[in-house]
Amino acid sequence: MAAYLEDPDAAKAALPWLKDGDLARRQIADLMIDLEQRRNGDSIHFWAIHSIEDNAFVGMAGLGDELQLAASAYNLGYWVRKGWRQKGIARACVDTIFTWQSQRTEQSLIEITVHPHNEAGLAACKSICQKWNGLAIEGFVPIEIDDRTIPHVLHLVQLNRGD
Repeated sequence: MAAYLEDPDAAKAALPWLKDGDLARRQIADLMIDLEQRRNGDSIHFWAIHSIEDNAFVGMAGLGDELQLAASAYNLGYWVRKGWRQKGIARACVDTIFTWQSQRTEQSLIEITVHPHNEAGLAACKSICQKWNGLAIEGFVPIEIDDRTIPHVLHLVQLNRGD
């Protein structure tokens, strides 16, 4: 919760369904419970990111099941705490996750959705797509958040065994 409170706007960019204030506390607790309950399944895979120096919580990264396309296997999600950004942490985590996923299955289509005003997120997706031969889909996809439809840019990365 302390990580959320240090930069709520960035947390909401990564988890746009988060409410403000005390409601976020309950939502984050529910998310942690859901991740724990589903840890042995194959529908979602999330990891906490910790510093190797002092084991401090740095962020989260993983593959979720909030999908826009029926053909997709997962959506990529990540969030890095304010003091740890711009250090290549998210990129290293994405590379590790994509390598892991490539070794587990013959192929899987991974979605990345980003709000069109999230410049850092768009730049990260561009970098991910360049490395992993992904692409941005032209136009926007509608994402439902708090009973509102918010347009997002959809990026797709096709992972194949041996990528």
